[in-house]
Amino acid sequence: MRELLPARPIIVCADDYGLAPGVSAAIAELIAAGRLSATSCMSGLPDWRRAAGELRAVVAATPADVGLHLTLTDHAPLAGDLHGLAAGGRLPPLKRLLARTLARHLPAAAVAEEVRAQLDAFEDAWGAPPDYVDGHQHVHLLPGVRDAVVAELRRRYPAGRVWVRNCVEAPDRSLRRGIATGKALFISALGRGLRQQARTAGLPMNEGFSGLHDFSAAPPFGERMRRFLADTGPRPLVHVHPGRVDAALIACDPLTTPREAELAYLASGEFVADLAAAGLYPARFSAFGREA
Repeated sequence: MRELLPARPIIVCADDYGLAPGVSAAIAELIAAGRLSATSCMSGLPDWRRAAGELRAVVAATPADVGLHLTLTDHAPLAGDLHGLAAGGRLPPLKRLLARTLARHLPAAAVAEEVRAQLDAFEDAWGAPPDYVDGHQHVHLLPGVRDAVVAELRRRYPAGRVWVRNCVEAPDRSLRRGIATGKALFISALGRGLRQQARTAGLPMNEGFSGLHDFSAAPPFGERMRRFLADTGPRPLVHVHPGRVDAALIACDPLTTPREAELAYLASGEFVADLAAAGLYPARFSAFGREA
């Protein structure tokens, strides 16, 4: 029998709300069951406006943080014809965006315009600012993108009102987990620039980030999650990708069946037991206080 540790908060955040009905419904069910404490919403996708109303009813009964999942890859932009960013009316694949941003060749005005458009679309459907901002495929970490995110958050909202997902993780924790280690170290390195800019701007953040993996079938997701939960930072966030596969998801995203494995685990008693054994409970950003 595993010894239970004193409980402390962790943000359990599901990405991709609004991507497809099967994903949105699965996330809403997990929030209602108390298994998630946050979800990141893709306001640039067509399902967001429909799904926002359903989510509002769920979080009214079971409070959770609702954030913007900034999307700058593989989908149509909200801001229309973005010169130099969205050729042919479509945002670039991640590899192309990454190459351009690392070479400092991203068009700053176009990125800022799309950030504003996605925040506008979030607020139009939700009726309030997001509780936090992060990025689909972690694009909010990229040079040229993070600048636009920090500047727009400072312009729009009072200091400390909107949190930012900090993806920096201590290297020793990533190495001990042994899951997608190269990816974890790379994303953490990218995240240091955003962390510094957010601190300077007075934007509150989590401290401790896990959940990165390769979405393969083995080892089972529960085994991976136990490693994510076993060694966390002082204000930790773990991100997940639950969902049900439907025709809309198949048509718009390559990540399909692994979402159902994550859903099954998160809905199970095994997840509840694993949280308790790790001395953690799902909590909102406010559980950490407002210090950045």
